[in-house]
Amino acid sequence: MIDVVERRPNSITTGGILVLKCKNFRILTIEIVGWTEFINIATSIELLSNLNEPRLFYPYFYNPEFTFVENGWDQFKIEHEFANLTHFSDEWRLSMVNKNFEVCRTYPEKVIVPKSITDDCIRSIAQFRCLGRFPVLSYYHKPTKKVLLRSGQPMVGTNSKRCKDDEKLINTVLGVGKRGFIIETRTQNLAQLARNKGGGFELEMHYPLWKRVHRPIDRHSTLLDSLSKLIEACNDTTLSMDKWLSKLETSGLLSHVKDVLSSACLVAQCLDQDNVSVLVHGSEGMDSTLQVCSLTQIILNPDCRNIYGFEALIEREWLQAGHPFATRCKHSAYTM
Repeated sequence: MIDVVERRPNSITTGGILVLKCKNFRILTIEIVGWTEFINIATSIELLSNLNEPRLFYPYFYNPEFTFVENGWDQFKIEHEFANLTHFSDEWRLSMVNKNFEVCRTYPEKVIVPKSITDDCIRSIAQFRCLGRFPVLSYYHKPTKKVLLRSGQPMVGTNSKRCKDDEKLINTVLGVGKRGFIIETRTQNLAQLARNKGGGFELEMHYPLWKRVHRPIDRHSTLLDSLSKLIEACNDTTLSMDKWLSKLETSGLLSHVKDVLSSACLVAQCLDQDNVSVLVHGSEGMDSTLQVCSLTQIILNPDCRNIYGFEALIEREWLQAGHPFATRCKHSAYTM
């Protein structure tokens, strides 16, 4: 939970003050008497707050003295999700193509894919998508029977590479005579620049049934910078209301929130009102893509708005979807 440790030695009395700035934005001030104690405690906290091995983290040593009512680790199972899906559609199957994470290291071992797509096709598609993140089912909207897919960017490159298996997979979910939307979470310029590095986007000549719409969402580093500016303003008690509101606007954080919410609303409208399926991706598909897909489900699916449903959403769309928590949560607002 500790983001930054600040040492403030006391020149008058031996010892000093430690200021612990936490990732939940709390600031703790501890006065320590004795120079040796001050140095030892500060060093210990700094070392323990910068561990790189997850199994050395505090939760692995936490033994609460109460009875577990249920095992949260087993609360969500993809088999339950698939069983619910089969009540409304028989066009999907549960694939073990990613057993031992051989096809995609950031996907779960079991994934829901169209029944007409073989495991060999999926392996081919994985080689065409960034980090092997082939299109998978994120959400099935029961009222319209339309689907939300998510993936990594296609590795089109400057040579305009294509993958017919990839085209087959995402066209399969459309149905006869239907069209779909690809929500691209990068600007058009960034998507174009990605082609120079081997990435890119779905080319219209190979995906004529899909319309690409750019709804840019800033990268994690930009969001963290905005958060840092906001927390700095919140901690400055000398600001007047006008200056605080000015700093709030300058931080840009609310603009980022607006971008994500408006993108999710667009996807929800496509699925619920326009009766079309949607594929969402940015570059790797592990940040903004997950934000948009998660919020879309919260908007459309009441089950995601209760405790168990929200827990399942986090498990499905963040933990099992490969969000890099270790790197994204290593630093917070005070380390910028």
